[in-house]
Amino acid sequence: MPSEIQIVVAKPPPPGRPPAESAGDAVVAEMFSAHRLSLVRLAFLLVGSQETAEDVVQDAFAALHSRWSRLVDHDRVLPYLRMAVVNGCRMVHRRRAIVGRFARDRETPFWSAEAAILLGETRREVFLAVHALPRRQREAVVLRYYLDLSEAEISEAMGVSRGTVKSTISRALKALTAKLEGNR
Repeated sequence: MPSEIQIVVAKPPPPGRPPAESAGDAVVAEMFSAHRLSLVRLAFLLVGSQETAEDVVQDAFAALHSRWSRLVDHDRVLPYLRMAVVNGCRMVHRRRAIVGRFARDRETPFWSAEAAILLGETRREVFLAVHALPRRQREAVVLRYYLDLSEAEISEAMGVSRGTVKSTISRALKALTAKLEGNR
């Protein structure tokens, strides 16, 4: 006699009652509360737009949530998020480059009066100089000097070797020194 196969279908919760949260939901919510602002700051320094930075970070958290069950090492969530934000910023720059080929208008960062006062002229000059660096150099400088990450953490976030991180930061600092001394 052939064995019967039973298909079990989970019933949706009754109306008015939300579905039970998974352990991943709680961890992602906790990570969002703890690290969202620093990740938005990272993205802002890489893309130069507050709205775009918030979108990139939102996408990174959405990806983390949707891939939670497939994540191999749940203790490495923050490095995963950093890498997702850096990669999201790279995508933004690729899109801007494509648009820039067709529309020769380059978007310059908008400085409200409030932002200009908060940043101050010197900080604004440094921000613009960092933003003018090539993508990889800009990423390395932001991760090192704004997020204070170690070479190993930067290497992981950028997907390059530690030696590449060292040489990239060195070249970036030379370029920044030349640019900022030229502005004086």
